[in-house]
Amino acid sequence: MSSSSALGEKRAEDKLKSSHKKEKKAKTMAAEPPASPTAHLTTNGTSADAEALAKAEDKKRRKEEKKAKKRAAEEEADAPAASSAVASTSNGDQPASKKAKTADAASEEDAAAAAKAEKKRRKEEKKAKKAAATSAAPSSSSSTTIAASSNVPSSAPTDALAANAFLKDHNITLEAPEESDEKPPLPFLSFKELRGKVDDGICAELDRLKFEKPTPIQACCWPVLLSGKDVVGIAETGSGKTFAFGVPALQYLVTGGGGKAGAKKGGKKGSGSPQVSVLVVAPTRELAKQTHDNMQLLAPSLGFGSVCLFGGVPKYEQEQELHSSPSVRIVVGTPGRVLDLAREGKLDLSGVAYLVLDEADRMLDKGFEPDIRAIIGMCKSHEEGRHTSMFSATWPPAVRGLADTFMRGPIRVTVGSDELTANKRVEQRVEVLDDNRAKERRLQAFLREIGAGPRGKNATDKVLIFALYKKEASRIEETLRRNGFSVTGIHGDMTQPQRMASLDSFKNGVTPLLVATDVAARGLDIPQVEQVINVTFPLTIEDYVHRIGRTARGGRTGRSMTFFTEEDKAHAGELVKILKDSEMPVPEEMYRFSMTIKKKEHSVYGSFYKEPVAGKAKKITFD
Repeated sequence: MSSSSALGEKRAEDKLKSSHKKEKKAKTMAAEPPASPTAHLTTNGTSADAEALAKAEDKKRRKEEKKAKKRAAEEEADAPAASSAVASTSNGDQPASKKAKTADAASEEDAAAAAKAEKKRRKEEKKAKKAAATSAAPSSSSSTTIAASSNVPSSAPTDALAANAFLKDHNITLEAPEESDEKPPLPFLSFKELRGKVDDGICAELDRLKFEKPTPIQACCWPVLLSGKDVVGIAETGSGKTFAFGVPALQYLVTGGGGKAGAKKGGKKGSGSPQVSVLVVAPTRELAKQTHDNMQLLAPSLGFGSVCLFGGVPKYEQEQELHSSPSVRIVVGTPGRVLDLAREGKLDLSGVAYLVLDEADRMLDKGFEPDIRAIIGMCKSHEEGRHTSMFSATWPPAVRGLADTFMRGPIRVTVGSDELTANKRVEQRVEVLDDNRAKERRLQAFLREIGAGPRGKNATDKVLIFALYKKEASRIEETLRRNGFSVTGIHGDMTQPQRMASLDSFKNGVTPLLVATDVAARGLDIPQVEQVINVTFPLTIEDYVHRIGRTARGGRTGRSMTFFTEEDKAHAGELVKILKDSEMPVPEEMYRFSMTIKKKEHSVYGSFYKEPVAGKAKKITFD
């Protein structure tokens, strides 16, 4: 072998080794895991900083990988030429053949090592991304809350872990509209989180009332409403819904919503009525009065007046109340009376920018949908800045349709289930009676058993007794009174002043027993009712749930007793389901009745009615 060919062989061999070495180095560099962006975060870092750092690191890493791959490709392109040079100079020489085999073996080892390194790199990269996402999650959630409340001064955000635990403990679901990518804000877990977000005067009044902590519906609705978004709140009765919308409504007025307080603005027919900015619509007189009373706990000290409008009393008195004070900015009323006064020009709704529909499902059940639509049409539009809140105990298709029509991307807050469920803090008891006529005798005996009778050990405990018909309620009331019980009543045959007097007497504990029809079954917040007794089963299972919901309010516990007879057998299946869902005992006697659950019938169309499918109509275009 000549010296020149030996020299060429050596150069080719050196070049081949160099190419393998560079290729291995490039692959090793590519296998190194990227630096985790979380390592660069300080204690005051935000999710935005983390994201920016992560992007910068990822960009730098990809750039280095690209350069390394380019160098490796160039070396690989030169490698075949070097190999052919080695083969040509060797001319079948044995040592050159062995060297080629050694080079191939080394190449295979390098390839295996590179594959292993690549696998390890991917694994480390995946782990780093997961760690970065986990560390950035709380900051991201907090920044969402702050951004959502940008129109008010911000304070320390809710801790994400504590908020998630709160949502889980209370079985709360927060749902943003489908067309939005924004997450719902985190709940306020204490009244301290309101500071800086609402006026100091509102915080002072809440402190004066000595509330311990927000209820679940309040905790979740406040951050949504204070950010100016629409909300649908679904929660059981007695969950504190009035303050859930009341506090943000007052904050809206304090910050100048709807104009200056006390400013006069002529109605559509020149009535000169004060400019109403907040309207709350409720299904019954009693619920409207109750909501008004709760608003009065906060509004007067802030310089705002509230008026309650409902039927059963002369309009003149309510008109006088509307016009007597320029500070009236809040109206709470039933659909019929509100619409009557608005159409007569005595109530100007053109400035209403904060609208609340309370107990929406019941208003629709009672046939108020046309009135509600007419009232909403008299208020400001969404384009003019109207905010709408809707609260309901259930989420049927009719309520969904109303929300789709009149609300703008509402956030839905569901506490518990959006289906009909009984309050699990109520200890339910059902007693099956063979004789329907024995119910009133059994009622008196049961009252004495629980110590609610005259000179009983629990004579001051509030007991709410439900009857189905007005005459039945009057008869039970008189029977109990003749037997020495301190009792009052409330039903539809009574005048409004009589009804309010009876209700106040019961609330204040003057008369511990109240006999009522279903007029008192829903919405009324009567504090500290210890026992509910259903002498006659209601017409629907929904009314049963709302009846027993008059006790165990505000986080307390309560008891209910229901007398069930052969005449009520059509409801046996539904009642047993409610009892089982609430994990309550079911009397063996109940199983002698059919457990069939009948399809719910419409109040007008009967069983031939089909619920409309909620949602917006699909637009069809033709070519």
